[in-house]
Amino acid sequence: MATYTPMIQQYLDIKAQYPDAFLFFRLGDFYEMFFDDAIKAAQELEITLTSRDGGTEERVPMCGVPYHSAQGYIEQLIEKGYKVAICEQVEDPKTAKGVVRREVVQLITPGTVMEGKRLLDKENNYLATMTAFDDGTYGFAYTDLSTGENRMTMLASLEEVINEMYSIGAREIVVSSAFSDDMYEKLKERYDVTVSYEEDVTIPDMFYAAVHSLGQEKLQITFARLLNYLLKTQKRSLDHLQPVQVYQVDQYMKIDVYSKRNLELTETIRTKGRKGSLLWLLDETMTAMGGRLLKQWIDRPLLNHEKIERRLNMVETLINHYFERQELRELLRNVYDLERLAGRVAFGNVNARDLIQLKKSLKQVPDIQAVVEKLDNEDAKQLARTIDPCSELVDLLERAIHDNPPLSVKEGGIIKDGYHEMLDRFRDASRNGKSWIAQLENQERELTGIKSLKIGYNRVFGYYIEVTKANLHLLPEGRYERKQTLANAERFITQELKEKEALILEAEEKSIELEYQLFVDIREQVKQFIPRLQKLAKLISHLDVLQCFATVSEENRYTKPRFSENREMVLKNGRHPVVEKVLGAQVYVPNDCFMNGEREILLITGPNMSGKSTYMRQIALTAIMAQIGCFVPADEAILPIFDQVFTRIGAADDLVSGQSTFMVEMLEARNAIVHATQNSLILFDEIGRGTSTYDGMALAQAMIEYIHDKIGAKTLFSTHYHELTVLEQSLWKLKNVHVSAVEENGKVVFLHKIEDGPADQSYGIHVAELAELPRELIQRAQAILAELEQQPNEAQHNVKSEPFEQLSMFIEEPKPKAPPLSKKEKRALQALQSLNLLEMTPLEALNQLYEIQKLLK
Repeated sequence: MATYTPMIQQYLDIKAQYPDAFLFFRLGDFYEMFFDDAIKAAQELEITLTSRDGGTEERVPMCGVPYHSAQGYIEQLIEKGYKVAICEQVEDPKTAKGVVRREVVQLITPGTVMEGKRLLDKENNYLATMTAFDDGTYGFAYTDLSTGENRMTMLASLEEVINEMYSIGAREIVVSSAFSDDMYEKLKERYDVTVSYEEDVTIPDMFYAAVHSLGQEKLQITFARLLNYLLKTQKRSLDHLQPVQVYQVDQYMKIDVYSKRNLELTETIRTKGRKGSLLWLLDETMTAMGGRLLKQWIDRPLLNHEKIERRLNMVETLINHYFERQELRELLRNVYDLERLAGRVAFGNVNARDLIQLKKSLKQVPDIQAVVEKLDNEDAKQLARTIDPCSELVDLLERAIHDNPPLSVKEGGIIKDGYHEMLDRFRDASRNGKSWIAQLENQERELTGIKSLKIGYNRVFGYYIEVTKANLHLLPEGRYERKQTLANAERFITQELKEKEALILEAEEKSIELEYQLFVDIREQVKQFIPRLQKLAKLISHLDVLQCFATVSEENRYTKPRFSENREMVLKNGRHPVVEKVLGAQVYVPNDCFMNGEREILLITGPNMSGKSTYMRQIALTAIMAQIGCFVPADEAILPIFDQVFTRIGAADDLVSGQSTFMVEMLEARNAIVHATQNSLILFDEIGRGTSTYDGMALAQAMIEYIHDKIGAKTLFSTHYHELTVLEQSLWKLKNVHVSAVEENGKVVFLHKIEDGPADQSYGIHVAELAELPRELIQRAQAILAELEQQPNEAQHNVKSEPFEQLSMFIEEPKPKAPPLSKKEKRALQALQSLNLLEMTPLEALNQLYEIQKLLK
């Protein structure tokens, strides 16, 4: 260190405090990087790598970016998961002794972005934290620094932590350095996130009351870690952080990572984009705040029947009040992002144009209030009464800020005349001085007779009188003092002009300085309104999502769902909302679905490409839409309230974690079977395809039997194993359904219609023919199929009979075969086997026996 120049030593001292971040080191008009930072940044940002003398024999690698355009480079690094430490000069170079003192003023990380292209309007940018406790539980908290939202919960496993992180889309997670390597690897292989470290879990003084109110020590420790990380990285006011909302994951429908991906709730599997997802279909929100809340609702469907009904009733009211809804949409269109504007105010990076946006937004609120009051709904009227227009803030901004202010807050032109007396005086001196300059110019022209004489100004020489060289002989002696010589003219100054120049420039300088101070004061006054603005933002976004549901429901002919208490499901002419939107309502084929106590499992057979997966997904999407409070794509919908949704749809290798298609399939199936309850919805598509036929069939049958006997969840199970359709005879809650298709002139025609009963064949070779495989190959496949279809029964008989033939010597006398059980007898036997007599009262046992007897009659 001692051999480096003082400036390089200063850089290394500061860099040692931020080893995992790029250090943007301010030198004049550039942010410079040195050593390894320079080499890596030059590659990542595609900028020139140079070097400079650092005091040693070897030159120091260096690269830099201009101060005025640094934001774009910072965003590039953040997008790639890096951190950037901003190091500024914190003392005046003119008064500094030795090297100018520099400090890091902010650490920008993926989870703490406050502005830029990375911060999408309709998406939150969450920073999460996790604390592992000795009892195996995990504290989990997250914040959106740009909006001030804070939420936290306690979770039972690392799997639940990863599921929550996926659900909220966290970009960064803060953990203790004691975080084990094994947990780190599990986290990174399952979820791409920047991992940061914070050891301090003492409660910061300024947040003591808020954190202490959480009560439970685990919650306090978890949230304190997050707060300390924010304070150390941001180094500024965090006044906009909202009170923490503690939630329980079992307050909402649980949808695991696999199911959210398979159902394409917020992004598609193929492109990872929003278009084609349920979020894309539903998003008719008019504000950025509403767009973010819509995503949160889709991620967390409700379980509380009353809360769901209140949302649905509000949506119904808005559908019935078309003109009020259209008026509301137009008003919301002019509401800017109140949450993030409040965050920028607290952060101190708000400008005058932001405040004008805030004023324009607040001016819409009284009209929004009036429209909502007209709605024939008690919740709407209550919401209208709760809305706070923040009229004092509107008045302040109306009096203080120009309607079209400049972008910079330090160059004047922001504050209106009449707002501040001293500012008006400075402006008057400046304006009158300029008019005096104009009068002086006319006076000098008359005095000298030089019509081309002019008085001008530049930043270097100040005010001057300019005379062309051809007219110099007309100037009176002794009045003019030479100031500058040009090629064709001379510039002069007079004593009178000097005095006026001092007055004008002093007034302008003091005016600009005072304007900035007034702007800072106004910003501090706006800061006092932050809690009220955040509360208003919540109400506006809530209203926006409900009008969005009403708009989408009306446009797409959705119907209001009803909820059954006996776990019955009735869907008439149900549709897949996204597929219908893409194909068009005239093309899409709707389908019914009926499930009750005797139809708990639907075993779906039918050809490839016929729509089995689409049918299964539409059931899940319909349930989710109903439980977020939206109308659903069906002519009639009666649904149970599902506590969880599990899916195993589609096949894909997880190459990153080294798992095959079949392993992924088994893990997803296990997740459902272990966690599902009687009130869950399970969708299993083609279980067992990744292994041999008999292995796959055995696993599929065992899963069906386990769900039937042990779980009792509503289940849709599609399969190509036609042998499984015989399970309907032994599992009384299972029913066969199939997707119909017809064969015309040797070609298969998919009808996309679900009907009762098993499919007669898979039409696999017909699908291959549609894919235009070589004709010779198709003919050979047809010949092989014909041969196999003649053999299976005999082959199965040989496999099953061999063990019994070997045991025949131990059987003394063959017993006559009992006649096969009828369907009713099988159901009665099944019901009898399922009874637990030790846990039943005599009366309950008698009632069950009576039901079984009725079944046999």
